[in-house]
Amino acid sequence: MHVVIAPDCFTGTLTATQAAGAIAAGWSQSAPRDILTLVPLSDGGPGFLDVMVRAVEGEVIATTVADPLGREVPASILVADQAGVRTAYLESAQACGLHLLSASERDPALTSTYGVGQLLRAARDSGARRIVVGLGGSGTNDGGAGLLAALGAGSRDDLGRGGLALRDLGPNALDGIEAVRRDWADIELVAATDVDNPLLGLHGASATFAPQKGASPQGAQDLEGALGHFADRLWRHLPAGTDLLTGRARRLDREPGAGAAGGLGYGLFVLGGHLRSGVELILESIGFRDLVAASDLVVTGEGCFDWQSLHGKVVAGVAGVALTTATPVIVIAGQVLVGRREGMSLGLSGMYAVASDPRQEEAAFADPVGTLRERAARVARTWSPS
Repeated sequence: MHVVIAPDCFTGTLTATQAAGAIAAGWSQSAPRDILTLVPLSDGGPGFLDVMVRAVEGEVIATTVADPLGREVPASILVADQAGVRTAYLESAQACGLHLLSASERDPALTSTYGVGQLLRAARDSGARRIVVGLGGSGTNDGGAGLLAALGAGSRDDLGRGGLALRDLGPNALDGIEAVRRDWADIELVAATDVDNPLLGLHGASATFAPQKGASPQGAQDLEGALGHFADRLWRHLPAGTDLLTGRARRLDREPGAGAAGGLGYGLFVLGGHLRSGVELILESIGFRDLVAASDLVVTGEGCFDWQSLHGKVVAGVAGVALTTATPVIVIAGQVLVGRREGMSLGLSGMYAVASDPRQEEAAFADPVGTLRERAARVARTWSPS
């Protein structure tokens, strides 16, 4: 039997490559005759660049950028010539990722996307005319203000001190934004993400994601107000055009994806960027449909398979491709928090959790590779005829 193993990262414990390796090791233990093809995936968050490096022939350029608290960290950019256009791929989490912060440092009121702006500069300096930015896994909630500061829209003191400082922006804090927009007008910016949240509101960046990054309920409300003030200042400098369908003024903060990576999507939209599904971009780049069509079974997974997984994440993207080839798909996840009906709605044939009670969760965090390998071995005994 030919099995494609295509997981996302198990956030906080395993990269996608490590997860694929653990699943493959367990599967081979129970079904040694099966042919396994390992395809680690990402939806734009951590691991995005690693996946693209394997999928796209190009040059990897090393650089150094600021992390969410301003400390220097290594980062890299993939540059390739595609259809006559020099294209750069970068992973925002390398500069503003939550994994760069210790537990005690996680505070989206103070963290900044300044380093992502430095990555953009490095990508353009490499000659890129198209820049694809993988969004996800951020430890920030500043609406892309830090990114804009790094490009010259305003001072780092005003825009690069985290989300909460944006509530104090004066009327001249963004005086450089028009010049920055003109400077980047000939660069195509692509926000690769599967998050469709707006910047503000009940489903916005602060309400939905800030608590996951260390914000208290009151802190999330304070960040909402700060981002609202930031968006209002930008609106005064750069009123958007008219929506062709409604005839109303177009608000970039309301665009799907503006809330991605703590509002980093919004910052890219301000520069003229547009949204692209991260997982679709990756699946197309690696020729995933052909791999699936030639297989008998697809195994995907992630750390926590929950309601968010049903909407554009790696598992949903993999299942969507497999539906077109009538190939069965199963999920092995750290936790499974959705029911069979929801799984079947994606076309999944099975869902298996590594941990289903507190004791198993503790064991999984203590030995993520071993527990995932063991679970995969048990699943293989069910699915492999060997």
